[in-house]
This record gives sequence, structure tokens and C-alpha cells, in this order.
Amino acid sequence: MLVLALTGLFVSSSAPPPADMGRPMTAAEQQWVDSVFTGLTPEQRLGQLFMVAAYSNKDRKHVQYTEFLVKNYGIGGLMFLQGGPRRQASLTNRYQAASKVPLLIAMDAEWGLDMRLDSSLHFAKGMTLGAMDDDEYVYQMGREIALNLKTLGVHVSFSPVIDVNSNPSNPVIGNRSFGEDKEQVATRGVRYIRGLQDHGVMAVVKHFPGHGDTDVDSHVALPVINSDLARLINVDLYPFRKAIDEGVMGVMVGHLYVPLLDTSRTLSATISPNLVTGLLKEKMGFRGLVFTDALNMKSVSNLYKGGELDALALLAGNDVLLFSEDVPMAVQKIKEAIAEGKIAQADVDSRVRKMLRAKFWAGLNRYRPIDVPHLMQNLNRPLSRMVQQQIYEHAVTVVKNDDDILPFQRLDTLRIASITIGSEADVYRQTMNKYQSGPVYSVPNRYAPDSTFNRISRQLAPYNVVVVSLHNMNNTPTHNYGLGDGALKFLKTLQANPRLKTVVVMLGNAYALKNVETSRNLVCSYEDNYASQLVVPQVLFGALPARGRLPVTVSENLKAGQGLPTPDFRRLRYGTPEEVGLDSRILAQIDNVALEAVAYAAAPGCQVLVAKDGMVVFDKSYGFYTYDKTQAVNNGTLYDLASVTKVAGTLQAIMWLKDEGRLNLDEKVSSYLTELKSTNKKDMTVREVLMHHAGLKPGIPTWERTITGTGLKPEFYASTESPQFSREVTPTIFSASTSDDTVWGWIQESALLPKVKGKYPVEYSDLSFMVMKRLAEKLLNQPIEQFLARQFYRPLGLNTMLYNPLDKFPKSCIAPTENDTFYRRSLLQGSVHDQAAALVGGVGGHAGLFANANDLAVLMQMNLQNGRYGGQRFFQTPIVTEFARGTEAGSRRGLGWDRGDPSKPEGPTSNLSPASTFGHTGFTGTCVWMDPENKILYIFLSNRVYPDAGNKKLVQYNIRTRIHDVIYKALQKT
Repeated sequence: MLVLALTGLFVSSSAPPPADMGRPMTAAEQQWVDSVFTGLTPEQRLGQLFMVAAYSNKDRKHVQYTEFLVKNYGIGGLMFLQGGPRRQASLTNRYQAASKVPLLIAMDAEWGLDMRLDSSLHFAKGMTLGAMDDDEYVYQMGREIALNLKTLGVHVSFSPVIDVNSNPSNPVIGNRSFGEDKEQVATRGVRYIRGLQDHGVMAVVKHFPGHGDTDVDSHVALPVINSDLARLINVDLYPFRKAIDEGVMGVMVGHLYVPLLDTSRTLSATISPNLVTGLLKEKMGFRGLVFTDALNMKSVSNLYKGGELDALALLAGNDVLLFSEDVPMAVQKIKEAIAEGKIAQADVDSRVRKMLRAKFWAGLNRYRPIDVPHLMQNLNRPLSRMVQQQIYEHAVTVVKNDDDILPFQRLDTLRIASITIGSEADVYRQTMNKYQSGPVYSVPNRYAPDSTFNRISRQLAPYNVVVVSLHNMNNTPTHNYGLGDGALKFLKTLQANPRLKTVVVMLGNAYALKNVETSRNLVCSYEDNYASQLVVPQVLFGALPARGRLPVTVSENLKAGQGLPTPDFRRLRYGTPEEVGLDSRILAQIDNVALEAVAYAAAPGCQVLVAKDGMVVFDKSYGFYTYDKTQAVNNGTLYDLASVTKVAGTLQAIMWLKDEGRLNLDEKVSSYLTELKSTNKKDMTVREVLMHHAGLKPGIPTWERTITGTGLKPEFYASTESPQFSREVTPTIFSASTSDDTVWGWIQESALLPKVKGKYPVEYSDLSFMVMKRLAEKLLNQPIEQFLARQFYRPLGLNTMLYNPLDKFPKSCIAPTENDTFYRRSLLQGSVHDQAAALVGGVGGHAGLFANANDLAVLMQMNLQNGRYGGQRFFQTPIVTEFARGTEAGSRRGLGWDRGDPSKPEGPTSNLSPASTFGHTGFTGTCVWMDPENKILYIFLSNRVYPDAGNKKLVQYNIRTRIHDVIYKALQKT
């Protein structure tokens, strides 16, 4: 006691604190509290001070005993632990129905319901929140957790942890703390508190007076806090003072031994009057509810007989006895303490009234049962998923970037291989594959032998960048955070290779960075879950900027506050609809339309992708390759784009030429292709051709001239490849090497449409883009497919966008199109469907491209951004805007681009989309539409022509346009 007297920490007071909960009492509250209090027997009043542990994953015996305590001892509340949401909700309703006074329900929900319950959303632990650059997301997380807790009938959250974690060896706080800086811990703690309490859930900060500077787990032994007075006052207590000043309603006292404040050997703070009453209540003026830490924790429970610990905790000044192991005996011991004058009855009654006031604040004076049938729907709030992702977007930290390689930029010069250690990491792998074409090797075993890593090393020869991500780590310093020796040795080997640039990504506790601090390029996401696995690749590739900073000091070289900002390269991001103003529940109606298309055989399979503001928010595949349902389509499936090739291929080259000043739209095509000067096409301009306004017919016989009633003409085709027959039609048919020139000759000879009132009518024509391809190749002096790959596809990282995909991919990756019984007499799978494009070897100006939806989306997003993408400029001027705008009255078309026609009841685009929407459709059942006003991108891919191109159901049921309608209905108006 001499120490306490010298410190002057406390003021002497024997009067019980008033039951004011730190706020004035209304008349309605006074009436309810008085009415309930007077209706309770003395023993029932004592029962109000107990909060018993309840589980929703235990047997009938546990449920019956919990119900027995509720009915017979009138316990004040329950703290739910392990189980599931629906089971917990049902039990909560049962226990509430059995209770005379509504129960105050509590949970440990530091990072969301997921801390205790299955089938629940994990937000983020304190260390992750501490790494963020913006406190606002702490508040939003608190809000979302509060709304989920209220939906589940929970009124109290034992959070946030506001311990200042200054000991890297701390086995129980560690990544639960916001960090080592007291100001940051206090500020983020207050934001969390407000998020909870502003939305009707009581926050209980913990672990008073500070559990951050210890290396002992209080669940198994009693930690000793050997802080000096200056540290205790200026650091450990600082966040608690701020929380109290800001109106926190609850404080949990930790099982800690603080010799500075209580010299009673091994006396836990939980049962120390000096700490609970003297320091917390009197000196710091806390008037809310004081909770013990769980009284079953071995650090204290092993030292006392049944009920004794509870009585001592109450005598120390605690208001709520948490996780009592023996309520009947504890009630008896407390009654004895009252009878012996160790605690005044008035003091006990005051605490009971505080408990009742807390219940009134929580709305239990108007108790309503939980709506169990709609529980999961109400819990799975789309905004929660949005907040979860935003947290990691602001937390992921680029710790080191010594090679100046992050974010990855020139994808045509980087050959990237990825390796995941500790997990298959499906979300991470899938997201990495959206940006790069290299392999993702998985080593699920964290402790894999050297032979496993040696085998991977031998496969890395083609690559110049290796990204190694560490998954499924733990938070135990003594176990090296789950990092295996073999993995660490492998990392050192990679880093020693001068040919490779190695990036190490740690999806785990920041303190584990000490094991890889020699890495030249180092990224930390603090946790390994769906959101972090989705965000990290986006940071690596510059779709998201890195914003986070280390909240703790890891070593002399890695200090708190360290973190390198990286630029936003405006690559496609991946996230939630709500983040960009779309309603995910309305957007989910796309499922109904797409499944209808499959069910009614409009197409055997399809894929739908929606992006807004540069973020993909919907990307889903439906159905199968064929109607026999033997192989499901997936988001990596390649589709024949058909006429979408016009804008994804040929038009890109034409716009580039115009942008470079090498093509004049008002010049005659014959000025560039002089062989046209002696034809009926000598006067048509480039602009007229792009507008489908040059008099060209929709099509002319091409492939039809190369066949007979019995088969292929031998002068045009051969069954084996040779210098004379070098253009692949199918893997077993090759057309003449001169076929492109032959078709060009037929185009030159073709007749034009008749004029109407002296002008050629607007008539959509494949010939227009055959002409444009010929023109582009003349000016570029190279085949168009080579130019597109070099100038656009490879720099953009488009692994699947190509002509003749069988040169690179197996058939199993490509959706089949028609079973062609007339021309090629085979099922087409990887060979272009369009016959005229097939005749010239699969590379047509109007058809021939294949891609998956993601790669097509990347190209179109670059167009929507007028040529800016991935930190590069593919067009120097707003050329896309110029080509996409309307050309003249009476025509919906732009220059090469198609556009919607809102004047018609049913058109290619939704009538809800603006008139500025542009894109194109494809014969195989594809479309892409871009809305520059709302920055919306919509892609639909299908193989509706399987097995018969005569299938018109996609148009008959208006599938593509109806999905487009859904997108605009989901657009939230602000």
C-alpha cells in the first residue's frame, strides 16, 4: 500500500458509485428500472450481475443447464461463444422466453461474428486496422458489426482491444491490438466504439489496465505487467482515458498482475480493489459497466474454490461477473459477503440498477424475438462485404520495393511466376491470373521438404519475376508464426539468383516479417482471408494503390510507420457492387435471366461480366460447353467473339493509325489501297466505310465459291499443311496461302448497293471491316494479328485474346460453336465459326478473335478510359470518344462502333442506358457495351450457335438486353 500512497493515483472514497452509466436517466428509463428492480427478489437481483457462457454447438445437457440458470437464478445475461448464427438465434429466443427479465446478450466480436461463429463474415483484426491510412473504416467496421450483432439479438460486444502492444512476443494480444502507438490505439479505439454504440451495441474496451507488454497468455497463466509508473500512465492507460472521455459504456478488467498498483502477490487486476475501484472507478471516473474477464481462465480460476473468485471480483468493484463456473455457489458466497459486511447491500443494488439501465439502453424494455427465418439474409448485408474489402484496400503495405518493380507495369516485358506456400489460396490464385499469364504453383504444406521447392525451382527458368506468397500462418511467435524452414530457405535461394526479381508477400502477422526482412521487395497484408487474397494482387499490379503502413516495429530495419505508397495504374479492379453505387441484390437478378437462357436452350453456356468505374463487380459463368452437360463453363473459358472482333481487333488498329496521324478518315480508301482506283469503290472514304455507309453489300459469296455439293475444291484446300496450303481452317483442313488475296479480289469485283436519293444507305457489312483490315495491314506493313498482339494485347496482359487459339490452348479451354455439317463438316471448337474468316486462315477483319470475358473487359476498359490503362497510354488523343459518338441523323452507328437505339422498343442495348452507349454484338451470341456517362462496361459471351447456328432463342427471349436492363435497375441514384 505504500506504493499506492506515494503515487497519489487514487482519491479515498467509501461511497458506492452512482448508477448513472455516465448519462442522465429519463423518466421512462427510471420507471422501467424501478419497476423491474422492485419486482425481483434479493437473490434474483444478484443473478442480474452474472453473465454466463452459452454455446450453440453443445449438447442438450448444456442447453438445459443454461436454461436452468436463467429460470432459477435470474442471471442477467449470456455471453455466446462457439456455434452458428441460426442455432444461436434459436437458442437466444428460447432463453429470452424463459427469462423473467430480458437477458443482456454479449459476444466477443472483435473482428466480427466470425470470431465465434461459423458461416459469418470476418472483417479485420486490430493490427490490420492499425495499418490503414484512414480511421473512417474503423468506424464503418464497428457499424457493420453492430448491425450484425443486433440482427442476432446481441447487445454487447467485448471490443475493441485497446491494449498498446509493445511486446512482439505477446502471445495473446499481438495482432488483436491496433499497434504500438498510443495515439493510434486511442484514436482507432474511439472510432470503433462510436461505430458500435452509435448503432445500438454497447462497446466494452479491454484489457484494463493494459495487456500489451507481456509475453504470457492470461488464458493459461497470470501475466505480470512490470511497467513503471510513467509508462502505465502515459501509455497503457492513455487509450482507456480517451475511451472513457468519449463515453464508452463498458470496460473489461484483465487477468493481469500489476505489482506497481497492488503488492498482493499474484493478485489479478480482476479482483484488485485498488485497480477496479480505486483506479478505474474513482481516479478515472468511469461510471459504466465494469466486466471481469472470463472467470474460468486458468490464470485465476485454479487459485480459488467454487464461487470464491466471483465474490472477490464483486468486492473489487466489478459490476458484471463473466463466465462464472458455478453460479449457485457464487451467489451463496456473495450473500455471505453481504451478511459479513464485506460489501454493502446498497452497493450491490446500485450495480444491479446499472445492469438494468444497460438493458434499457439496449432496448430490452421493448424486447422482440429474433427473426430466425430471415436471419441469414439480414446478416449478409452487401455493405458489410464492401467495408471488409475497403479495409484491406487501405491496409495492404508495400514494406520494401528496393528493385522499384512494384506495381508491375510493362506486362509484355515481365514474365511472372507465382508460388503460394501454406495454402492453395484459390481467391489469390484466381485474382493473380486475371492480371498475368504465368503459372501459380501451390505448396499447401507450410513445412514441405526441400525436394518440393527444388522441383518448383527447376520450372522457373522462363521467368524473370517470382512472387512468393506466404499463407495460413499462425500468431505464435514461439512457433515462428507457422513459417517452415524449407520455405525460408527457398526464399533465400530465390533472392540469391541475380536473374530473378523476387517479391515476398506475407498474408499474416506483421511481426513475422522479421523472418524475411532481407527480401528486397516485401508486401504485408496482415491476414489471410477472402478480402486480403482479392486485394493483394490488385496492389501488386497497380489496380489499387498501396496505402498501408506498419503499425508495429518488427526490427531495427522495419519500423512502425514504414510503408511505401504506390501509384494507381487504372487497371481493372475487382470488388463489390455497392462500392461503385450498384445494388448487389438487384444485380443478382442477372442469375435469373442467364439461367433462363441455359434452361430454354438459348445457349448451352454463357458468361456475364459487369464493371463500373473501372471495378468488376459481377463476373459469373452459367451452364456447360454442350447440352449433354459433361463440362461446365467457367470464367476462364474462351469464346469465339465473332463480330466483336471488328471493334476488339481491326478497329483498334484503325484508331491507332488515326491517333498517330497516319490515317485520314476523309481520305479515299483508294488513296491507300491503290488497286481500288480502277474499281467501283474508288471514291469511298475511310469514314464512309467505318459508318457502313459506303455502299458495300452486307456480304458476298466467298467460301461458297470454294466448295461443291460433295466437298471442298482441291485448288482451295488440302488436308495437310504445306507452303502452298498454310492457312488453317480446322486442324485437318488448310486453305491456300493465297486465299486472303483471292478474297480481296472478289471484294474488289463485287457490286455496290443501289443509291437511295443519291446516297448509299447505311447497311451493316462484314465487307467494311475486311476492307479496313486490308488498309491497316498496308499502312502497318505487317499482319494485323502481329500488330495487335505487340501494341495492345501483350502490354495489356491479355493472355487469352488471340486469333487461332488452338495454337496456344487445348480444346478443353474453348467453348465449341457449330457442328458444321455443310462446309467444314466437323464440330468447331477453337476454329473460328465465321466461314469467310476461316477461309483466310482464321484472321478476318470482321471475325476471328477468341477471348475470355476478363481479357475482353481489360481491352474495353482501356477504350472506355480513352487509351489510358496500366500506367501506359495506348492512344495519345481521345480517339475512342471521337469514333464512338454518333455520326449522323438516321444512323445509330459510330465509326466502327455500334450504338444503342433508344427509339426502338427492343434493340441491342437497354433502353435504360444513355444514347452515348457504344460497343458491338457478335453472331455467336456475344456482346460488349460501354456507357461513358455512368462508366459501365457490360460483356455477355455465349456459344448460342452450338450445335446449330439457326438457334435464335437468344434474340427471341431478348436475353442480352434484359441483362443490360438489370444493370441499370441496380444503378443506385444519388
